[in-house]
Amino acid sequence: MVKVREDQPQHYDGTVDLDAWLNRLQERFGVGDTDRLRDACELSRQSELLAMQQSAENETAWPTGKGCFRTGLEMAEILAELKLDVDTLIASVLYRAVRETKLTLEQVESNFGSLVAGLIRDVQGMAAISNVQHPRRQVLDHRQDQLEKVRKMLVSIIDDVRVALIKLAERTCAIRAVQHASKEKRQRVAREVFEIYAPLAHRLGIGYIKWELEDLSFRYLKPQDYKKIAKLLDGKRLDRQKYISDVVDTLKSSLTEAHIEAEVSGRVKHIYSIWRKMKRKNIDFRDLYDIRAVRILTNEVRDCYASLGVVHSHWNHIPKEFDDYIATPKENGYRSLHTAVFGPEGKTLEVQIRTHGMHEEAELGVCAHWKYKGTDVNSRNDSYEEKISWLRQVMEWHEDLGDLEELGGQWRADVEPDRIYVFTKDGHVVDLSVGATPIDFAFRIHSEVGTRCRGAKVAGRIVPLTHKLKTGDQVEILTAPNAKPSRDWLNPDLGYVTTSRARAKITNWFKKQDRDANIDDGQSLLELEIKRHALHGVNYEQLAQTANVLTVEDLFAGIGAGDIKLRHVVSLAQKQVAPEEEKSFEIRTKPQQDRISDSTINIDGVGNLLTQMAGCCQPVPGDSIIGYITIGRGVTIHRDDCNTALSLQEREPERLIEVNWGSKPEYGYPVDVMITAFDRPGLLRDITIVLANDKVNVLSMQTRTSKEEHLASMLLSIEVQGLESLGRVLAKIEQLHNVIEAVRHRKMS
Repeated sequence: MVKVREDQPQHYDGTVDLDAWLNRLQERFGVGDTDRLRDACELSRQSELLAMQQSAENETAWPTGKGCFRTGLEMAEILAELKLDVDTLIASVLYRAVRETKLTLEQVESNFGSLVAGLIRDVQGMAAISNVQHPRRQVLDHRQDQLEKVRKMLVSIIDDVRVALIKLAERTCAIRAVQHASKEKRQRVAREVFEIYAPLAHRLGIGYIKWELEDLSFRYLKPQDYKKIAKLLDGKRLDRQKYISDVVDTLKSSLTEAHIEAEVSGRVKHIYSIWRKMKRKNIDFRDLYDIRAVRILTNEVRDCYASLGVVHSHWNHIPKEFDDYIATPKENGYRSLHTAVFGPEGKTLEVQIRTHGMHEEAELGVCAHWKYKGTDVNSRNDSYEEKISWLRQVMEWHEDLGDLEELGGQWRADVEPDRIYVFTKDGHVVDLSVGATPIDFAFRIHSEVGTRCRGAKVAGRIVPLTHKLKTGDQVEILTAPNAKPSRDWLNPDLGYVTTSRARAKITNWFKKQDRDANIDDGQSLLELEIKRHALHGVNYEQLAQTANVLTVEDLFAGIGAGDIKLRHVVSLAQKQVAPEEEKSFEIRTKPQQDRISDSTINIDGVGNLLTQMAGCCQPVPGDSIIGYITIGRGVTIHRDDCNTALSLQEREPERLIEVNWGSKPEYGYPVDVMITAFDRPGLLRDITIVLANDKVNVLSMQTRTSKEEHLASMLLSIEVQGLESLGRVLAKIEQLHNVIEAVRHRKMS
């Protein structure tokens, strides 16, 4: 529903009572330094009176409607409710006067300083956003989905949130003022507000402004639908109020009995959100479960979940109608518990549960986290910085929005938002997750573009398919008629695909292929990984059983189709590589109940001893391991198929203990890697670049070159975090030009 507003206090002659207005702001919102704010109001009023006198002298018509003075006061009230600083309120009071050329920025700076003048200047710069539908703006191509993406771009690049808030307040006043304007003007303003400023308010988390902008825009863009829903709400209002009142009393009593301190109230449902839900779910008004709604506000998070238990103990929960936005907040930071129940009389009822702090944040958004104190911009706190970390790099839009190349350069900012925005060759905007590649982009455009992808250009230059895209890049996908996806694209170690959408489409493509082809491809992939990790003597029948498939062919087919993760199968194979005779011996453990663990090794039966990796077999996380208690040097960790460990089992079994890997290794483990390649200039440089990019430390390196065969052999000792890291590095090295193979080199003593 549209927010009900109070008029500005007036004198008997109809002029604004400025003292009463300032007192109201001070009492309700705690506004300080009202002397400066009063001076700004007087300057705005005097500039408007002077303009009226000049119009009368020149016999020109004075525009009807609210003048810049009253509009400025209305804007300041909106921002005062958001708890903004006095400088922002002063800028809002004077903004319309400057915009209408009744004041100059020089006058503002002379009277109120450069900070206030700068805010007004930046708000004027945002006016170009309103022109996004200009015919020259090729970015949009007059399509709604393109406009949505431009809105998201705006939100991700604004530097000072106060500029956006002043503009939001000004547009709120504008749409309030068009009630008696022509239909054309109402719809023009409503469309601009609906397409740009309501989503901006949403991303900033300012609920009460967002709802008012959406409802007013909806009222002018779809007047019949608006009136229909408003009439339905009015027709049921008395019954609904009585019903909600009874529910509130019941919940208050139950929460008190449960010793939960909480406020319970009815919640207003907004007309646009009702219409949107009816359209989205294709349901009638009477089928909406949240027309009747209550809100519970608690002091602590634990009380939210306790209150949820009270609600569900009273009424049955409606399946699939529960959302925990406290554990998983929305992208704009919104947090709350939402549940729907069959309430009294079997009627559906929505309940929102949140803390008072969460409620303030839902209503005020970023303004609930932080407010400026004078000109001390360093007073902002960490939560504010986290909240608007994606609101950076102010854009000079003006008339340059159509220049995609220049715009792209400006968008390559230091900040990393949760999405990136890139252009197609034709100038359309596509949003992707951070880290997306050209293949992700291709499948985002169309499945056929993705499956036929053979290369990509960024800004007109050929790039690898593993290239990480950035906001502002202009991407062109190169296709071939008979091209098809490569199975390497599904290998997470190679970095071709990062989005679940592209991965699902590639997997689905392979599922549709012939089973025999999947078997052959899956077998080739698995055997390559087995060889790469030097896992000798793998029993494929046993491996298939461990992977919960019936036959080896099913295992190969699952890998080939993408249903079974190759990395998972390799991990299972790693656990199975012990020699046949090793399976019969039992590892002795001491009957001590304490289990000491750090972040890398869990040790059964001993205290917190020093551990070290055996140099003979160099185990890494994922290897099957055993511990040997040394004299004076703690516990040495061996692979359990290591010859030394097998020898110790026969000679000193009492000093062998069971150990296993922890979940989060904090340092690297040495592993030997053998690389074979056709020799060429720059080979060693390319290999070290791969290692450096993956932050792999090289402990030692030996190289041998055969002039006759033109082959180079390299034995590297490197540090990795585990098998997954090792597999990723080996796969990337094998992608290098001239490299024949890169495998783990196991030393057996």
